Amino acid sequence: MFHSVKKLECFLAVCSFFTIVMRAECFRRVVWTGCRRMGNLTSSSTGGLSSTACVQLVQEMVSENCVVIFSKSTCPYCRMAKNVFNEIGANYKVIELDQHNEGKRLQEALAQMTGARTVPRVFVNGSCIGGGSDTKQLHQQGKLLPLIEQCSPCCAAEGSGSGHFESSK
Repeated sequence: MFHSVKKLECFLAVCSFFTIVMRAECFRRVVWTGCRRMGNLTSSSTGGLSSTACVQLVQEMVSENCVVIFSKSTCPYCRMAKNVFNEIGANYKVIELDQHNEGKRLQEALAQMTGARTVPRVFVNGSCIGGGSDTKQLHQQGKLLPLIEQCSPCCAAEGSGSGHFESSK
């Protein structure tokens, strides 16, 4: 019983920690060492985030932002998606997976969540709308802007503050 309570306390502390870090938008590679002896719930043996923690991180980013693009900086389809949002003047959050400390694991989590491993993975109002071509097609059909306009007021008001995108590492 004692070990179960300690594991639960540790897990709750980790969740609170990640929530605080994400809200501060200063997520960096985190190695949580306080619970390692009891079976670390957030780190793998290499010191990175577990797949469960990566899925939770993606879910948090997606739920706290109207538009999120999981991208790679050199990908032409990722540029296509960003250009669509720039064209319509929408704020969006970009996570450049090739520049993020947990990029590979986040991409694996995205594959698990969306069924596709390719980038970009574009989320609008909490739902994955697909990749760059899908985003462009929705815009050309006049369906993208209505999706953005459906964002909850808390998400629609958030944005980069300057320019149209916000980067996260």
